[in-house]
Amino acid sequence: MISKNKLKVILSLSQKKIRDELGLFVAEGTKLVLDLIPTFKLKECYATKEWLAENSEKQPKNVQEISFEDLKKISNQKSPQGIIALFEKPIYRIEEANHQQLTIALDDIQDPGNLGTIIRIADWFGIRTIICSLLTADAFGPKTVQSTMGALARVKVYYTDLEHYLKLLPRELPIYGTFMEGESIYTEKLTENGLIVMGNEGNGISPAIAKLINRRLTIPNYPKNEATSESLNVAVATSIVCSEFRRRLLK
Repeated sequence: MISKNKLKVILSLSQKKIRDELGLFVAEGTKLVLDLIPTFKLKECYATKEWLAENSEKQPKNVQEISFEDLKKISNQKSPQGIIALFEKPIYRIEEANHQQLTIALDDIQDPGNLGTIIRIADWFGIRTIICSLLTADAFGPKTVQSTMGALARVKVYYTDLEHYLKLLPRELPIYGTFMEGESIYTEKLTENGLIVMGNEGNGISPAIAKLINRRLTIPNYPKNEATSESLNVAVATSIVCSEFRRRLLK
């Protein structure tokens, strides 16, 4: 049986302030927990008797048995998957970020699900660094962690004053941005390195960041000049952009 104090602590990790204070984040589900263990320090782990019986050969060290009723109390999922773990939050310093390879920069992405999906997209296309503005959703929030499907173990997510960061980059470094008006991503020359800036769900790239972008791209709709949806979801747009960058390498 889990104590009331421990229950309270685990539930409080849904708040960014508490995650920052305790230096912890939560992950749930067999694949996600096992994917994160090699990368992040496991602090605590709880699993049901049934989960332990079904996963006898791949149990984390020091896993504690918990009833399904108690698991439901601490789970953020509608249908708990039998295991929940607390990991130490990593400390990533922006000075260590590698912008020599293709990198994604996020300008105030608000939705945790969108952020998690973008991290997963980056992982799929071999992009190992994401630079986030300070107002972008927290990569270690429960919803984001779950939606990364383990990609968080392979993609480093940094937070910084994005405008200041971009100003310090070498002038010759390509800084791409997606806009409604720009050069078609399908015909514009793309490089193997540089930053790809994706904007806020409702407002797009902010004016201050837009001034620092030296290569404007657009994803043209089809058929040309016909009425379509007003815009694409930012995660969908990120997927299209990353795919086109990587497709060029196959030529």
